[in-house]
Amino acid sequence: MKFKKGETVIYPQHGACIVMGTKKMEAFGSTQEYLILRTVINEMTLSVPTLKAAEVGVRPPVSSDELEDLVSVLSKADPRVPSNWSRRFKNHQEKLKSGDVYQVAEVVRNLAARNRDASLSAAERTMYDRARINLISEIAPALKVSAEEAERYLDEALAKGVLKPAKEAAKKKA
Repeated sequence: MKFKKGETVIYPQHGACIVMGTKKMEAFGSTQEYLILRTVINEMTLSVPTLKAAEVGVRPPVSSDELEDLVSVLSKADPRVPSNWSRRFKNHQEKLKSGDVYQVAEVVRNLAARNRDASLSAAERTMYDRARINLISEIAPALKVSAEEAERYLDEALAKGVLKPAKEAAKKKA
């Protein structure tokens, strides 16, 4: 994949990044071309070998058409997740590492549901916050809106399913 300067791309675990350009650098005894990315969230600079960009998961953000599918993942009412903390945490970590937007959405949805029913552990809270930020950083360019508006969009999608008030959820089951 060829990315242009100024373009927004997604880097797994860091969310949206702006392509700053490419640069030839020497590493491990050979000269390679690197894609220089600046993360939107912490304004950190990342250097990714151009030939390995796809392998590490650098990809374009979701399109506005794909957001409908994303909302259906986020608004699923009763997700099944392992009750065992370590299994659940490992499962969520693997999903976040994949860089797949739908898997990141599943983590956000699952942890939002867990947070609704019982408080999250400190590690899960950190994971939830990080996953939300990454998802918001991907939704914003797809909708061409600010991070605040993207966060509202995310919260509205969650409100359709896992964040419904308990009474509404009970009525639907009855």
